[in-house]
Amino acid sequence: MTTHTSLPAETLEQQLVQENALLRGHFRLSSGLHSDTYVQCARFLRRPDLAAPAAAELARQIREAGLQPDTVVGPAMGGVVIGYELARQLGVPGIFTERDADGQMTLRRGFTIEPGERIIIAEDVVTTGKSTNEVARLLTEMGAEILAVASLIDRTSGKAELSFPNFALLPVTAATYAPDDCPLCRAGIPVVKPGSRPDKAFS
Repeated sequence: MTTHTSLPAETLEQQLVQENALLRGHFRLSSGLHSDTYVQCARFLRRPDLAAPAAAELARQIREAGLQPDTVVGPAMGGVVIGYELARQLGVPGIFTERDADGQMTLRRGFTIEPGERIIIAEDVVTTGKSTNEVARLLTEMGAEILAVASLIDRTSGKAELSFPNFALLPVTAATYAPDDCPLCRAGIPVVKPGSRPDKAFS
């Protein structure tokens, strides 16, 4: 019998900070907004020794809630790794959605959903809930039942507008500002543009 040990939020936060996956300062986000917090879970998830215990804790919480999914769906790109590992921990298949040429979320690569299939959506970070709801609508239109979303970080601190349960290991409070009304800019704190999008994304 496998015994799952809990992963305290404080421990996860320390690990994220240590891996430079959770940064505090003055950042320009891919949306163009400024923020005092930046999250890049890929730096955490590159470590299987860290990703596996985190996914195990999410799986434990899902089981304790009495939820029994048939499949885990992780939206590309951020949900692919955590979705795979969560599916492994739950003993079910793991697939992912991705955007088509028109920017619409879809299933490709021969992935299918059967009517009545029970789904957990896996995310690395829930930022606003918008993309999570987009995936949920897609799967619901295919006849799936969305049981919950499970993520490492909930950047909304529980305020995401979701119509299903939201399991998150770490709530993070992050302030965002319009570039022309940013107190960090007014304070003279240099802005950093992390991430991988080119500068033209902000033009």
